Amino acid sequence: MNKKLLDALTLDAIQKRKLFNIDDFLFDKQLALVRDPARFATAVCSVRAGKTTACAADLIDTSQQMHGTNQLYITLARSSAKRIVWPELIKINDRYKLNGITNGTDLSIRFRQWGNSTIYCLGANTETEMEKIRGMSDVALVYIDEAQLFRAHIKELVEDVIVKRLYDRNGRCRMIGTPGPIPGGYFYDAAHSNAWAHHAWTLHQNPWIEKKSGRTVHELIQQDCERKGVDINDPSIQRECFGRWALDTESLLLEYVPERNHYDELPIGNYTYILGMDFGFNDADAFSVIGWHESSPNTYLVEELIADKQTYEQMVQNFEALYRKYPFSRVVGDPGGGGKKLIESLKQRYPIPFITADKQGKIANYGLLNNALRTARFFAKRTSRFAQDCNLLEKDRDKSTPERTVVKGHSDSVDSVLYAFRESPYYNYMPPPKKPKPGTKEYDDEFAQDIFNHTQETLKRQKEMKDGQGFNWSLDENGVPEWNRWDS
Repeated sequence: MNKKLLDALTLDAIQKRKLFNIDDFLFDKQLALVRDPARFATAVCSVRAGKTTACAADLIDTSQQMHGTNQLYITLARSSAKRIVWPELIKINDRYKLNGITNGTDLSIRFRQWGNSTIYCLGANTETEMEKIRGMSDVALVYIDEAQLFRAHIKELVEDVIVKRLYDRNGRCRMIGTPGPIPGGYFYDAAHSNAWAHHAWTLHQNPWIEKKSGRTVHELIQQDCERKGVDINDPSIQRECFGRWALDTESLLLEYVPERNHYDELPIGNYTYILGMDFGFNDADAFSVIGWHESSPNTYLVEELIADKQTYEQMVQNFEALYRKYPFSRVVGDPGGGGKKLIESLKQRYPIPFITADKQGKIANYGLLNNALRTARFFAKRTSRFAQDCNLLEKDRDKSTPERTVVKGHSDSVDSVLYAFRESPYYNYMPPPKKPKPGTKEYDDEFAQDIFNHTQETLKRQKEMKDGQGFNWSLDENGVPEWNRWDS
């Protein structure tokens, strides 16, 4: 038989055969989300609830049901997509012999037998990554996972980017995640909005937990509480094990509170500036300018510049633009992520100290910055990336110990602020001495001392000048300076 004809017949047989039955693969709570006819839906879940499996199954099933379409899985970082959902997709593809063509470079799976339906796993942490999504068409399904980790730009991502991509196929959008430490933000609002359908389940409804662990969910949670020294009412337990929104500032690494740490206008003063630089290979580059003046213990985030995929020339241009506005007293940078070349080049061109960032003491420096936030001695505008990212950095209580804190999440902006703040006078601030009031003895004594100091400084300068002309001086019996030539 002709090979091309055989290939065509084989492909036709595969197309007619339903290889993957999602109804047999998911349990009831997962299926309720997948089968919900609402175009827009949220799922607020605990950890280990099985939401990632539901994502992967729905992405594949939609590719199977709607030939020639694109399915998108989006999380904050592409590396997270590779770690979370990519293994699940590979597992289903291999287990059911779906013959999906996998591409580990761009994290995609293409199903030739289903009209080239394709699943893409993407990050959406930067404008460049969001622009890639804008270029998509024929999108039938979008999952936004770990939605609680997104910054304020998630609203733009959904409303301005994703919604328009769904027009071609009247597609669906699912936003899923675990409650964050702050009950607020776009995901929280959507989970309480009538414009979205709502789903919620926890590891208590996941039948695989007990089968795999050999323990009841109650026993597992109780062991976790005993290890942490808390009970089930602890906010982190409520969020992660019961999927409930609970204010949990203790889990945050940095406690930025707008009512306490926001400023509208920089107070008047003669400011000293430091630039903090964090460079990213896969992440964005962040430049943060902090400033303070000698009559105040407060430090301010004056300006920040966050950009991804910058060329060397662009980084130099951005540095020079900031330097013209703020003549830095010093620059603190992380030489990793391609920053070493830039720092070495700038050292040769600018007569200011360049300091290597203190990465070994990073956790301790987080604590000092957090203390400055708590005591209202560090300020940043509520619209800054720094302020938004403070709500994303959490202490990983499962991996942390009393001797070592492990951080969940990453922020280029926070790191660049942290590097600069370590060099600020917050650590050793000394207020200027108080001036005595006019009319007091202290005021008269200080005035007389100032006159004496000024006279001595004047004589010193005159001596230096006369020395160069062959003159010297001495005081007569009345304390009046006399100038004499050396050869007289």
